[in-house]
Amino acid sequence: MITNKVEICGVNTSKLPVLSGKEKEELLIKIKQGDEDARNKFIVGNLRLVLSVIQKFNSRGENADDLFQVGCVGLMKAIKNFDLSVGVKFSTYAVPMIIGEIRRYLRDYNSIRVSRSLKDIAYKALQAKEAILRESGAEPTIEQIAQKMELEPKQVTTALDAIQDPISLYEPVFSDGTDTLFVMDQVSDKKSLDENWIEEISLREAISKLSDREKNIINLRFFQGRTQMEVAGEIGISQAQVSRLEKNAIERIKKSFD
Repeated sequence: MITNKVEICGVNTSKLPVLSGKEKEELLIKIKQGDEDARNKFIVGNLRLVLSVIQKFNSRGENADDLFQVGCVGLMKAIKNFDLSVGVKFSTYAVPMIIGEIRRYLRDYNSIRVSRSLKDIAYKALQAKEAILRESGAEPTIEQIAQKMELEPKQVTTALDAIQDPISLYEPVFSDGTDTLFVMDQVSDKKSLDENWIEEISLREAISKLSDREKNIINLRFFQGRTQMEVAGEIGISQAQVSRLEKNAIERIKKSFD
């Protein structure tokens, strides 16, 4: 799958706009008031987020255009359901929903047949998870979901395992539209949670808003391990200028996480 090509589904990805945090908030307010133009502008301004998400499925050999279209459906659902009063960034809310939409698409086209009874348990687990999340405001464990369903935790885990892609046991199993539920992570390994991946996307978004020179300095300093003196020599400015530009860039990145 090629996700870095210029055009996907007729969209020139090299010319997609990047919205500032303030622009996003202003557009979201207008969207809640029924402004269709604001909604369309917000969708276009967040297509880069969809592109970032579909790269997660790069190794599956799926068609990029198909995944992009499905991801856009998830994006539109996120826009419809996003609540500004919750106090979280839109990308933090939208990424799990986009992932979930793509996973549902992949699951529906999975060649492995899953029994109807297991599917029913899995979908009821989704509903139980959503109910618990609304009541407590916290991500429920498998044990809590199983207790609400009056089932054994193993039954819930087996059902969720059955509807997930068998080659990705340590990735999110599904998304119910508000958050991503991890079955295997709740059992043991917690190193690959989507929360970390979401933070990585947010970091890339923040860096994309820097000037070309600031991007270059951040890349050389923190991704290639160069010293300020080495960076200064490479780009032809003084070490003091490198230090100032680096400091300003880091401050701007930090503010994007506030």
